[in-house]
Amino acid sequence: MKKLDHVDKQILQILQEDGRIPYTEIAQQLRVSEGTIRARITQLLQDGVFQFVIHPDPEKLGLHVQAIIGLTTKLGSQKYVAEELSKFSAVRFVGSFSGKHDLILQACFHSNDELITFVNERLSQIEGIVAADVSLELKQYKDSFSFVQDDDVTLQ
Repeated sequence: MKKLDHVDKQILQILQEDGRIPYTEIAQQLRVSEGTIRARITQLLQDGVFQFVIHPDPEKLGLHVQAIIGLTTKLGSQKYVAEELSKFSAVRFVGSFSGKHDLILQACFHSNDELITFVNERLSQIEGIVAADVSLELKQYKDSFSFVQDDDVTLQ
């Protein structure tokens, strides 16, 4: 994969604002041909730089309880536990971290009862989990997938 240049970053910034924007409009904004935009986006997708996703609002889907759960795992069990957690549809994110918790996951539930069932009946069945620290999200201030940072990028 080649290093991203200024044009690639500009394309990504535009798509982050509106993933449905026509390639012709991106080309006009960046003053390049539509073919250039099409080729660049195709290459960025093939290189795995980004993917087109739908990011629904859990609250609007009836998932009123969002939790961050920090897990302590038995030595040697981290990968197995992470793979098992990834199988649950309620789990949105699983990551390995340094610090207090070996794994941290984000999960969404319809109710507190559903969260309690998940912790007491699902997590307790996964071999290798030593402890779980459950935190409920009280208010969300930001939820974004915007990672492109190029201070030199100014769109016309």
